[in-house]
Amino acid sequence: SLPLAQTLKGLGAAPSGGRKGRLSLGLMVAGALLALTPPVFGIPLAAYVSVAFLLVGGITALPWLIGLLYDALSPLVARHLLPLLAVERARRVRESAAVAVSGVVASLSLAVALTVMVASFRDSVTQWLDVVLPAQLYVRTAGTVGSSDTAYFSPEFVQGVARVPGVKRMGVQRFSTLLLDAGRPPVALLARGISEPAKDFPLVGNAVPAPAGSIAIYVSEPMVDLYGARLGSVFAPLGPAFAASAQPGAMPAGGFFVAGIWRDYSRQTGAIAMDQRDFARLTGDERVNDLALWLDDGVEDAPVRQAISTLALRQSGSDGLVEFSSAGQIRAISLKIFDRSFAVTYWLQAVAIAIGLFGVAASFSAQVLARRKEFGLLAHLGLTRRQVLTVVAGEGAAWTFIGSIAGLLLGFAVSVVLIHVVNPQSFHWTMDLLVPWLRLFALCAAVVVAGTVTAWLAGRAAARQDAVLAVKEDW
Repeated sequence: SLPLAQTLKGLGAAPSGGRKGRLSLGLMVAGALLALTPPVFGIPLAAYVSVAFLLVGGITALPWLIGLLYDALSPLVARHLLPLLAVERARRVRESAAVAVSGVVASLSLAVALTVMVASFRDSVTQWLDVVLPAQLYVRTAGTVGSSDTAYFSPEFVQGVARVPGVKRMGVQRFSTLLLDAGRPPVALLARGISEPAKDFPLVGNAVPAPAGSIAIYVSEPMVDLYGARLGSVFAPLGPAFAASAQPGAMPAGGFFVAGIWRDYSRQTGAIAMDQRDFARLTGDERVNDLALWLDDGVEDAPVRQAISTLALRQSGSDGLVEFSSAGQIRAISLKIFDRSFAVTYWLQAVAIAIGLFGVAASFSAQVLARRKEFGLLAHLGLTRRQVLTVVAGEGAAWTFIGSIAGLLLGFAVSVVLIHVVNPQSFHWTMDLLVPWLRLFALCAAVVVAGTVTAWLAGRAAARQDAVLAVKEDW
């Protein structure tokens, strides 16, 4: 039943019992369990429902969180009038406070989740670029970037590049494509020198040695989900793909052994890497179409590029058959594209938080109209207009502070689901969790400040009410 006097005077309903707390806990537990379920037809439907359950469960737990925090804080401000009024108001109308800040909690939690996910993804991409771009300069045949692998460097050209002044070391790679399944796009095949897999690839976990009589291959993460290429297993589909091009008797008796799994953010359809010597022994083809060059200390890449272009012109009659790119250039372009792709998320976060704060403003505006007698009584007891506004602003700070804590915690939980469940199930790659604490704390602080200012602005109209008339209207 409702407490009639309190309800008629706008002081809220009776505090709810433990039923709502159990419901909130049940929703969050259900959300955590749903995050463990596999995708449906390649779509992480259960993970999306998990995010919804976590948000709803967290928002419905706001009254409990308000009581937990401000019941402990109330004795600490008992000797300070204005903070006491703000804290006691938040404590005793916790249901109204929860409704008012629920929009802020929802928007802030999504903003936190997106911030953590984007920061984690960018950090993982940066680390991935550091591993896959170890050399300073890269030379490839024109067209290698696309699906064509018909252009190759001649052995004489490769030997000539190795002798160019300023080149300290050279690595070779052959890029081609293989069709493993007629119903899927081709996968990339990279034949390159492999000496230390842990340094040559951004491995997920550790590499395992290939047994005798087999050829070690290293597959990207999409190969695990799309083709079942498990670590430590023999990847049977690769045998038929090589059957037509393999030399007589060159097929390995032990098959192609998956010795490692690596991250590849550039090929969502999958990639397979193998040692270039194994590829040459298997197919008899030693041609390459990609060169990685390590330069001597202090050597600029411009003279090296010019020398290689001159060599290509002398041997083939054209210097347009080669393309150059530096590691720094590739890295800068990749990160620039990444930042542009996710720039819209920051605007969406700002819009979402603004909508949540609008809900706080609407709630405060409605409440200050209903509480004009309360503010009039405070003024009649000696509080100045500025002090009344301070109380209202303190209530806004108390409410949005709880909202920021809840939004931060819920956002972190949602980000874990996005990073470790939604991304692997949707794009078949993983990333490491990186929490940008400074940025998140700044975001939460901005929400608290904005909520405080919003409450102060909403309370200005009520603070102008005539104290005596407001008290006379009370009953």
